[in-house]
Amino acid sequence: MLITPHFTLDEMTVSQLAAREGLDNSPPPEARANLQLLCGALEQVRALFDAKIIVSSGYRSAAVNKRIGGAPGSQHVQGLAADFTVFEVSPREVVRRVSESAIPFDQLILEYDHWVHLSVVHAAPRRQVLTIRKGTGYLPGLQ
Repeated sequence: MLITPHFTLDEMTVSQLAAREGLDNSPPPEARANLQLLCGALEQVRALFDAKIIVSSGYRSAAVNKRIGGAPGSQHVQGLAADFTVFEVSPREVVRRVSESAIPFDQLILEYDHWVHLSVVHAAPRRQVLTIRKGTGYLPGLQ
């Protein structure tokens, strides 16, 4: 089922961990509605780069989020966050260009120089840009 022209419900909810451990990763109605907003922002990222986006983690049920060690208040659990890469663009460049664009995001995090975390909200977004590296925790801005 398509959420937006380039993003499906399956790709926004797929979880190898859930499949392997028999955990239900089906989003409730509120999270499904939030995925509309999230995928709308991801469509804008896709258009900015004119390139395919590979989502590694979108919606996570509370059980999946806990099992992978996600933050207890993770926006993934609400369907408001995704971890992704852009085909043939470095994650650092993705964060730089998205942060300079008008794309609405709440948090944009360069995670371990390997992928980008983008979250959205229904209210006014914070437009918070962070970097996380092994052993450093979250650092403000693009580090």
